[in-house]
Amino acid sequence: MTEQTVASPSTTEAVSISPGTTVVAIGTKKGLWLASSPDRSEWTLSGPFFGTLEVPSVAVDTREDRVRIFVGINDWHFGPTVVHSDDGGAHFSETSAGAVVFPKETGASLERVWTITPDTAGRPGVVWAGCEPISVFKSTDGGEHFELVQSLWDHPHREHWGAGFGGPAAHTIVPNQVDDNTVHIAMSTGGVYRTTDGGTSWKATNKGIRAEFQPEDEYPEFGQCVHRISADAADPGTLYLQNHGGVYRTRDNAETWEPIETGLPANFGFSILTHPSKGGTAWCIPVSNGDDRFFPSGKCSVYKTTDGGDTWVEQHQGLPDEDYNVSLRDAEGVDGHPDSLGLYFGTRGGEVWFSANEGESFARLAHRLPDVLSVRAAYVPA
Repeated sequence: MTEQTVASPSTTEAVSISPGTTVVAIGTKKGLWLASSPDRSEWTLSGPFFGTLEVPSVAVDTREDRVRIFVGINDWHFGPTVVHSDDGGAHFSETSAGAVVFPKETGASLERVWTITPDTAGRPGVVWAGCEPISVFKSTDGGEHFELVQSLWDHPHREHWGAGFGGPAAHTIVPNQVDDNTVHIAMSTGGVYRTTDGGTSWKATNKGIRAEFQPEDEYPEFGQCVHRISADAADPGTLYLQNHGGVYRTRDNAETWEPIETGLPANFGFSILTHPSKGGTAWCIPVSNGDDRFFPSGKCSVYKTTDGGDTWVEQHQGLPDEDYNVSLRDAEGVDGHPDSLGLYFGTRGGEVWFSANEGESFARLAHRLPDVLSVRAAYVPA
């Protein structure tokens, strides 16, 4: 397969991706926006790219001495696909015949790319895609071509996996930082699965995670509606999880999970983020419940832990006191800045907030955008 240049909006301009800048990709219900800043104070915002298309997934990959922006788009006519740009949005390329394609013998068609996850710096070229119908694809050539992880597709549980409110999706992929053979994934609905043999086999690892919507069996082997997982920076066997009702932690590589929601205003939410270099540090953005889905009491706040979830501290400075909104599963990210980590999140109301000091204070990066579906950020090494 070869690459082809796909339509790039003529009304937008590329953003700077020079060393020392921070780049933010914002996917919305109608189009992509790109932002960049040399100091995380003044931002240049460009967009919409692909203004007629939904953008449910984005990623910024700074490995291999280039900045590659991945964009998962839903083209209502041609179907979903993944495109990428290496020049800040001046041009986007797509693999001819599609980067993510189900093998013909599966009889399946790609419905949506829910997440795009570059692997660790030690595994250059490896990029993952979590998709609908529930499936995981892996690329070993920097995201040019993805191949279905057949072993997960053939898992005997697959016919029993259900659909979350947004659809049946493998939405989170967490490659282990030190062990090439271990990967955790999360899906709605199905829960958490783990491979420790390089993808030859997958095990459901949901012990302790409650499925409150299954009163006949609230702690099943699988079937939980996990919303997102993220790994601790210091211990890859420690992961944090935002569930459809419940915030959890594992310290044994997902063999067992324990609740860590004490101190939060609600146990519902979509996001869980971890610091890429500080162990025990994580953030979540609680949501009132699974029905109305607003920030608790209409107050937009982020909650931070520095002790692995034993305690949580509200971070609200700069955020609105009244905002009946919500931040979706993939609408959050951290930038990996080496001096002071930046946090970013978008809302369904079309606002994007950022903090350049690990959540101590926030400011608005963009507003009046369409429904924000996905946000990722990256510091470009100087």
